[in-house]
Amino acid sequence: MTPIRAVLLALVALMAGVAVYRLLYGLGAATNLSDEWPWGLWIGFDVLTGVALAGGGFSTAFIVHILHKHKYHSIARAAMLTSMLGYIIVSVGLFLDIGRWYNFWRPFVFWGYHSVLFEVFWCVFLYTNVQILEFGHIVFERVKAPSIKKIFDAMMPFLFIIGILLPTLHQSSLGSLYIVAVDRLYPTWWSLIIPVFFLTSAVFVGPAMVSFEGWLAARAYGRNFAHEMPVLSSLVKVSAWLMLFYVVLKGIDLTWRGAWGYVFNGSFEANMFLLEMVLFVIVPMIMYFTPGVRNSIGGLVTASVLVVAGVILNRMNVVFTGMATASGGSYFPSWMEWSVTIGLVSLLIVAYCFIVENFAIFEEDQKTLAEINKAYRYGTAQVST
Repeated sequence: MTPIRAVLLALVALMAGVAVYRLLYGLGAATNLSDEWPWGLWIGFDVLTGVALAGGGFSTAFIVHILHKHKYHSIARAAMLTSMLGYIIVSVGLFLDIGRWYNFWRPFVFWGYHSVLFEVFWCVFLYTNVQILEFGHIVFERVKAPSIKKIFDAMMPFLFIIGILLPTLHQSSLGSLYIVAVDRLYPTWWSLIIPVFFLTSAVFVGPAMVSFEGWLAARAYGRNFAHEMPVLSSLVKVSAWLMLFYVVLKGIDLTWRGAWGYVFNGSFEANMFLLEMVLFVIVPMIMYFTPGVRNSIGGLVTASVLVVAGVILNRMNVVFTGMATASGGSYFPSWMEWSVTIGLVSLLIVAYCFIVENFAIFEEDQKTLAEINKAYRYGTAQVST
């Protein structure tokens, strides 16, 4: 227990109290949502942004376990852990944003298969459970139960395939929710191919999030981040090419729809779009393409932070900036909304610390555990803590 962890746990406790109040007295008592602003901070950040930032799990799993690029294997577990915790937090945030939360069970029984939200619900629910099962493979390395571990080992190929298919569906479907907002969402963000933009950004933010998370973990636990630099420097080139695809496709889309005038009309929405594209997409893309930048710790971390911030800004622009003029109202989250969001992030950090300190997530821990298991198996060495 450290002072920082004590503060984080206090924020989690506050979040739990506010969550109980919200469930007892409703969204109206706990939030500043209205008919003009039915989707606020919890949907905008906790769900849409949270799902995007958790995309490092499925993109890394695809590269390592489907394309068999084993040089990235050392970072796969950390990416999958961050993704799993992110989706659990997303599920909690989504549950709290349901108006009549006691009807949460209805999608399990009543199949509204014409609804995009129904598909998003099922994909998020199934993918969260798939990730928990994938983590079982790691748990039973630590908890000695060979027969159970064999079951999880046999399940892993199937889980990896399903775990890539499901997020591909719901990452794009979250963008599909805004296709019907053709007369409400500002034209720089609205598009018939907004699902492609959502999916692409969720994939290219994955390596950036893995790099940023790895740097934070290295600082927190005194790990040698330079040891991971060759792997991460190679991985972010995937982001660079996807970001180039994103920029080119965005330009083609604006040209096809004749929407370039909305980009340079000087409005707040136009300026926010330019800020998002230039500072948080084009600049880090160039940094990733530059070997001298991505091969340095400062350059890699800076570019990754810009990419992560850019995806957050994109989701916030879609949810808030792009809808503000058409809504006819105003919205700013209540202190209870902020406390829940901050508390969920605090819970994610505490859970992450507990897991990496007790299970073999980092590469050096995996090697140590393998040596311990080998020593116990053959009785050739004494093992000490």
